Amino acid sequence: MIIGLDVGGTHADAVLLSDKKVERSIKVPTDTSNLFNTVLTCFNLLLENIKPQLIQRVVISTTLTTNSVVQKNIDPVGIIVSAGPGIDPDNFRRGNHYYPVSGSIDHRGREIKPIIHGEIEAAAEKMKKDGIKYIGVIGKFSPRNPSHEITIHSILKHHFDTIFMGHKVSGKLNFPRRIATVYLNAAVFSMHKNFFNAVTDTLKQKGLTAPIQILKADGGTMNLHTSMEFPGQTILSGPAASVMGAIPHAPDDKDILVLDIGGTTTDLAVMVNKAPLLEPVGIGRGKHKSLIRALHTTSKGIGGDSEVTIKRGAIAIGPDRKGPAMAFGGNTPTPTDAMIYLGIMDAGDKSLAEKGMAQIASKLEISPQQAAEAIFTKTCSKIVELTRKMVERINSKPVYTVHEFLEGYKINPQQILLLGGPAPFMAARIEEISGIKTTVVPMSSVANAIGAALARTTCEISLLADTEQGIESAPEENYTETITRNYRKDDAMKTAQKLLEKKAIQSGAIEENLELELTEFQEFNIVRRFSLQGKIFRVKMQVKPGLIKGFSLAS
Repeated sequence: MIIGLDVGGTHADAVLLSDKKVERSIKVPTDTSNLFNTVLTCFNLLLENIKPQLIQRVVISTTLTTNSVVQKNIDPVGIIVSAGPGIDPDNFRRGNHYYPVSGSIDHRGREIKPIIHGEIEAAAEKMKKDGIKYIGVIGKFSPRNPSHEITIHSILKHHFDTIFMGHKVSGKLNFPRRIATVYLNAAVFSMHKNFFNAVTDTLKQKGLTAPIQILKADGGTMNLHTSMEFPGQTILSGPAASVMGAIPHAPDDKDILVLDIGGTTTDLAVMVNKAPLLEPVGIGRGKHKSLIRALHTTSKGIGGDSEVTIKRGAIAIGPDRKGPAMAFGGNTPTPTDAMIYLGIMDAGDKSLAEKGMAQIASKLEISPQQAAEAIFTKTCSKIVELTRKMVERINSKPVYTVHEFLEGYKINPQQILLLGGPAPFMAARIEEISGIKTTVVPMSSVANAIGAALARTTCEISLLADTEQGIESAPEENYTETITRNYRKDDAMKTAQKLLEKKAIQSGAIEENLELELTEFQEFNIVRRFSLQGKIFRVKMQVKPGLIKGFSLAS
C-alpha cells in the first residue's frame, strides 16, 4: 500500500492506495504554525486499523515552499559570487547580503585567478553580524571545476548553519540562473526544514519505516533526506502533483489541458500523448529565473474561494482569497457562494450564500439570481481564457515534453481534464464556453495526492570529458576520473549511465522503475595550430518522469 499526501496552504489532502484503488481519502485544514499536527492528523485518519508495516511507500507534495516564495515570506540569505571577467555579477543581485569576490575559472575548468581568503572572511563577518544563517556560493564555471566553491565552503563552514554550492544544485552552465537557483534553495531551506521535521517526527510516532519521498517540480520524486540538500526542487511540487494525478486518465495521442481548480488558484498544464510539457531551462517566477527542472505549469489567482468584488461597475473575480466562502462562515462573496445559490453545489449554509449574492446584486442593481449567474459564468469564462492564453504562449515557442523536443509542433487541445474541489460543479459550463470535451478526473478533490503517490523517482546527471586534459567529471556527483586520448562516445555514455543509475537508487528509485534516456550529447574537436589536440564530450542523461509500475487507477 502507498500513502500520498499533498500539503497545501489551505488544506492537506491524503490518500491510501492499494494496487487497484483508493482505499481511503481525507482532507484536513493545514496549520502552518503546527505542521506536525497537520501531518499527524492525516496519518492518524488514514492508518486507523491499518498495520504500519503494510505501507510500502509514502510520497508527499507540498505548496509550502512555493507559497513562501510567492508571498516573499522567505529567510534573508547570504550570497557569495565568484564571476571573473566578462560579466558583472551585480546584474544578478539577490537580496541584501550579496558579495561578489575575486577568483575565476575558465570554461574548461582551468583556474585563471585564485580565491582571496581575506575577502571571504570579511564577507562572512558582515553576514554573521546581520544574523544570516544560510549561505549560497556560486562560481561562474563551477560545473566544470568546483574547486573555488569548495574552497569558499571550507572557509565558511564553521560560521553558518547551511551552505549551498552552485555546482551541487545544478550541473548546467547558465550563470545567472544558477545564482537564482542557489538563492531559492537557501531562502526556502528553513521552511522546508520545519516541514521535514514535522514529517519525520510524525512517521517516528506512527512506527512507519517505509521509504519517504518528496515530489519535485518535474513530476518525479526524491527521498526525504535528499530534499534537505535541494529544497528548491519542491517549488511547484503542488502543480506537478496535479499533472501526475491526471496522467492515468489521459487518452493516448491527444493534446490534453489539465486544470486543477482549487480554493485560491487554478493550476494549468498541458500533456501531449500522456506526456506533460517541460520547462526546458528551468522554473521562472518573476525575477527568479532558475535552473530547477520543472513541468510547464501556470498558476493564476482564481478559484472557488476567490473574492468577488465590483470594479468600475463590473464583477471582478480574484486574484485574492479573503477566507472561505460566506456559506462556510467567510466574510466576502465567492464563486462557491454563487454555485450554492444556483443549486449547482449542495453544501454549506445557503442562506449565507444568498446574503453574498444580495450584496453584489444591490451594487449592480440586478437580482441575486442574475448576480449569481454572472459570477459563475465569469469565473468559468476567465479560467477558459487563461487556458487559451497559455496555449498561445506555448505555441509561440519550441515545445518540449518530459520525453522529447517536438520540432514545429503546435498544441491543439482536444480534451480538458478537471481536478480540484470545484471541478465537478464547473465542468459542464467550462465545456460549454470552451467548446472542448471536459472530463472530471475521478476523486478530483484528492487527485493531487494520488498523483504524488504514483510518481516515479527521477534525477539527471551532466558529464563532461576532456581528452586533452585527460579528465572526465560530474561535479554534482563528486565524480572525477582520469581518461586517455582513446576515450570515445561509448565511454562517456557508459559512465553517464553508471552515474545516473547510482544517483537514482540513492534518491529512492527501484530498478524496475528506471527508464533512462539521453537528453543531450555534444562532441567537439580541440584544434590548435591545425592539429587535433583532443576531444570534449558533454552528456546529459535523465530518468524519465512517469508513474511507478504495479498500480492501475485509470478510470
